[in-house]
Amino acid sequence: MVDHLKRQDEKVFAAIEAELGRQRSKIELIASENFVSEAVMEAQGSVLTNKYAEGYPGKRYYGGCEHVDVVEDIARDRAKEIFGAEHVNVQPHSGAQANMAVYFTILEQGDTVLGMNLSHGGHLTHGSPVNFSGVQYNFVEYGVDAESHRINYDDVLAKAKEHKPKLIVAGASAYPRVIDFKRFREIADEVGAYFMVDMAHIAGLVAAGLHPNPVPHAHFVTTTTHKTLRGPRGGMILCEEQFAKQIDKSIFPGIQGGPLMHVIAAKAVAFGETLQDEFKTYAQNIINNANRLAEGLQKEGLTLVSGGTDNHLILIDVRNLEITGKVAEHVLDEVGITVNKNTIPFETASPFVTSGVRIGTAAVTSRGFGLEEMDEIAALIAYTLKNHENEVALEEASKRVEALTSKFPMYTDL
Repeated sequence: MVDHLKRQDEKVFAAIEAELGRQRSKIELIASENFVSEAVMEAQGSVLTNKYAEGYPGKRYYGGCEHVDVVEDIARDRAKEIFGAEHVNVQPHSGAQANMAVYFTILEQGDTVLGMNLSHGGHLTHGSPVNFSGVQYNFVEYGVDAESHRINYDDVLAKAKEHKPKLIVAGASAYPRVIDFKRFREIADEVGAYFMVDMAHIAGLVAAGLHPNPVPHAHFVTTTTHKTLRGPRGGMILCEEQFAKQIDKSIFPGIQGGPLMHVIAAKAVAFGETLQDEFKTYAQNIINNANRLAEGLQKEGLTLVSGGTDNHLILIDVRNLEITGKVAEHVLDEVGITVNKNTIPFETASPFVTSGVRIGTAAVTSRGFGLEEMDEIAALIAYTLKNHENEVALEEASKRVEALTSKFPMYTDL
């Protein structure tokens, strides 16, 4: 396949090869990224990319869908088994579209929704004014405690009682602690609200039984299929059977046309991997690595939001180093460590500058990094940030990164 691409389009081939080189040579710490298996990539690059399949298995608007029906059924059945869901829709192209479909299922324009403040760890689709969710609906924000940086459930309850939301949204893009889904459902029931969980970041940990499962507590659960789930980039909705027909209609024909069958095939393969015993070991290693990395960063004098982590994600407050998140992201990338700048609770800087960086351990764990490597990464991050204007120090850090990544070759068959 690669040979065909190289002959047909040298420019695109060169860009892909360069990206492969970047992934091999750098330490990938972006919390929302991971490395899929070659099997997942093969499924996504298959002939299924040629097939239109509007509708659902057994109820398509196109002929010739007998084989893609099998693939979609496998994906749905495996997801049900993993999470214990009554109904699953694997067609969303992204997590954002999964969230949109839930909103379109139960909300009218202008309805009140309670969601997590973006700078406290929420997500754009949980009510940001620059996102469709904040434009279409009246989002009221809850956040974290100023001291502990953990969700203040009493505040959530108080705001729910005050604003009477039609929907309460839990889940986050930058919250390093366990979320009490049972408590959220109790709050939702008390005010007569629907309850939705966006578990995009923690889905793999939930699948492995290492984080509380939101499915028994929520009317709707959305997720991406990449991140800790280690599948292709895409989305998924899990819901109670009573909402199945409405959810399916909200996806198609509501907000999407033909599903991406090659991506759904890749989802099916990834879900098959998730059902293997090895995946639980992998997920446990993600958490072990995150805890070890957090401990190492704190030993180096770095400040962590909430003081640590319960999952794969760590949020570093860089203000005591007298730099911004933007500078931290740039200088770490310069030495070969990929992170993203991120707002922190009670942020005072702009989203383009920020006071923090977000890191995660899913990708490095997939690569085979363990506890010793976490110690080295913690030391490298601290050394780089503390010497961000010292070219000699940055060159040394770059060499240490190269020495580390060379011990863990990846995608050697590509």
